[in-house]
Amino acid sequence: MPTPTPQRSWRAALAIYLRAPVITMLFLGFSAGLPFLLVFSTLSAWLRSDGVEVAAIGFFAWIGMLYSIKFFWAPVVDRLALPVLTRHFGQRRGWMLLAQAMIAGGLVGLAGLSPVGNLGWVAAFALLVAFGSATQDIAIDAFRIESAEDDVQAAMASTYIIGYRGGLIAAGALALYVASAVSWQVAYLTMAALVGVGVLTVLARPEPKRASLTVQLIHEPKVRAFIRASRGRPKPLRRIGAWVIGAIVCPFTDFFTRYGVKALWLLVFIGVFRISDLAMASMANPLYIDLGFSLETIANVTNVFGIAMSITGGILGGLLVARYGIGPLLIFGAGIVMVTNLLFAVLALIGNQLPMLVVTIVGDNLANGLASAVFIAFLSSLTSRAYTATQYALFSSLMTLPGKFLSGFGGLVVTSQGYASFFVLATLLGLPAIALAVWINRDRQLVPKPAFNTH
Repeated sequence: MPTPTPQRSWRAALAIYLRAPVITMLFLGFSAGLPFLLVFSTLSAWLRSDGVEVAAIGFFAWIGMLYSIKFFWAPVVDRLALPVLTRHFGQRRGWMLLAQAMIAGGLVGLAGLSPVGNLGWVAAFALLVAFGSATQDIAIDAFRIESAEDDVQAAMASTYIIGYRGGLIAAGALALYVASAVSWQVAYLTMAALVGVGVLTVLARPEPKRASLTVQLIHEPKVRAFIRASRGRPKPLRRIGAWVIGAIVCPFTDFFTRYGVKALWLLVFIGVFRISDLAMASMANPLYIDLGFSLETIANVTNVFGIAMSITGGILGGLLVARYGIGPLLIFGAGIVMVTNLLFAVLALIGNQLPMLVVTIVGDNLANGLASAVFIAFLSSLTSRAYTATQYALFSSLMTLPGKFLSGFGGLVVTSQGYASFFVLATLLGLPAIALAVWINRDRQLVPKPAFNTH
């Protein structure tokens, strides 16, 4: 039997949300969420309203691939010192400021264009925004993990989710409102100005304490071995080699050294934790439409109830982790995500019933908000403080990859089996995540204990 997890009092758990690092993530979450829709649905609305062909608009979806491959340049963000910025602001804050400059510059560039006849430039500036946004995500994740202990990470994740949703609302509803009242150009200039929220937050908060790159490299056995073996070779080549080993090789070997064979099962768990939810996501909106719900109804319900429940779930997840620890909540989160997917099967069988649509949206978003906060805290606990950006970028990419891949086959399953059967099958995909969560909860090496016990 696992050792009982120490518990905080409810008062102590709630007090975590008043800590400066936790509040900081509210504003950095807003900064992270703001650019996302501006290169996706909001940009698509602008292009279509200006008369761009639908076929051309579809290709802009490829811009989203940058978010899925950000682990490729995460080692650079993790270890490469930026001229001037790193010296004055530190590694994490310097990269966040550079990323925010790219986002703001791309948005200003888009604001200066008329899409018709300038699609090449629109794509270029949209890519700049997306690249800056993905880079900012890498730096923010590293900043969050390094700013507080493991037992505070769930609370920081929940405020991050709230801020992120706020950024999505600004980039969606607010941008559309300004575009309708004034123009698309003014809407994108307004969004560029809102990037200032993240900039001011970075300037106001201190850089997390971490060893310098030189100190980290010196303490890496593989780096020291390379330096000894490369004596006599040109110094620039030795420095580049030491950097590559420290920034790219060591983050991966560190993870497997710490967890051994368990590392493989941890990677499997990361890949399957949200597979049930992500695999069925592509068929949610088609289900609503095929049942006869209007686009206005879908938008109202998903915005009002969906966003509110996602935020509530995030806060609840952070609060429960602070009181009960990560392990038990991993099991609960995996279970509730799987079970709430059955609501979509019930909706498919009942048909066009607004109350059931509301229940489905409420249950799905509440479960996902809670599970996301818990899982972010868990991934943060697995991440070495020496390689935060690289390891977390790898984990977060792996988290979504299997589910997104399987979701591409959703239409084929629905065509052959129907919606109800599809959602039941998607639900069953969550069983391995529950089994692995139980195993993880029983292993004290894999689930950190809260820092203290307060009753």
